[in-house]
Amino acid sequence: MLRTLFYPFISRLFQFGVWFRHQLFDHHLLRSHAVDIPTICVGNLAVGGTGKTPMTAYLVRLLIANGYHPAILSRGYKRKTKGFVMADATSTVDTIGDEAMQMHATFPDLPIAVCENRVKGVKQLMRQVEQLDVIVLDDAMQHRAIRCGFTVLLTAYDNIYISDHMLPWGRLRDIPSRALKADTIVVTKCPDTIRPIDMRVIDNRLHLPTFQSLHFTGIEYAPVTQAGVPLVLCGIAHPEYMLAHVQQQYPQAELIAFPDHHPFAPKDIDAIMDKARHFDFVLTTEKDLQRLRETDLEARLQAENKPLLTLPIRVRFCSPKENFDRIVLQYVRENQKK
Repeated sequence: MLRTLFYPFISRLFQFGVWFRHQLFDHHLLRSHAVDIPTICVGNLAVGGTGKTPMTAYLVRLLIANGYHPAILSRGYKRKTKGFVMADATSTVDTIGDEAMQMHATFPDLPIAVCENRVKGVKQLMRQVEQLDVIVLDDAMQHRAIRCGFTVLLTAYDNIYISDHMLPWGRLRDIPSRALKADTIVVTKCPDTIRPIDMRVIDNRLHLPTFQSLHFTGIEYAPVTQAGVPLVLCGIAHPEYMLAHVQQQYPQAELIAFPDHHPFAPKDIDAIMDKARHFDFVLTTEKDLQRLRETDLEARLQAENKPLLTLPIRVRFCSPKENFDRIVLQYVRENQKK
């Protein structure tokens, strides 16, 4: 009872604070900087779990396939360094964070940097990278100090922002009206069974202005060919999606879950090993693997002949992806430096 009364009150206070901060930027009491290069922001209004990293990877592949030379800039959440850091062969989760490490493992030749100050980060990338056409900013929608040229707002199919509440009552960290600042909105994590009528219902509920486009995506998992029964190991925001997918192929699979970005301590590895002894292999995410590689889990599993495998994911468009690709590429093409 206390929670149902207290949380909505705190949520409204938080919403007012966020709104007031936006007002300071909107009335130029706090400065917002434009940069002289195309910038694509991948963001959301909720905390975690909307698929920003897969969308960032999709955009990078799209840009490279069309002859551009992109870079990625993120905050480097939970890293132990400060300021601007460029990913290189010596990078670790401690120096650039697990998501940047995942991107670096996926795109080893791509300029990838972290910086809590996105304006400084963009300018530093422009100084350091000779051939640079566009910068993709992962999770930058709340960073009002930088004025991004093109914003992709993600919202999860099972918790669309218009149905959510501000923290701590709900999962929103930003006010719903900020969705109007996005150039395009992508409903992510749609089920395989989504129908055109389901998309129309969401479209009608969102009631987007004519300048915004709406797209729908799901998750495409890489195939797993390992025999036996897996233990699913996750330290992500919503592991239930991965578990549900794995159990389609391995009905007896079980989950051992940790909080998002969890730093695996020796006691965690002991707990994982105790659980893993009852399974044939361990299946984890690409992001979790970056943190697990800094432990002795893989060596201990190998000693017991239990492979540690990853389940890579990609964006799968449920609506025509050509429409999304076209507007992104049009923005980059029209805003290239002359």
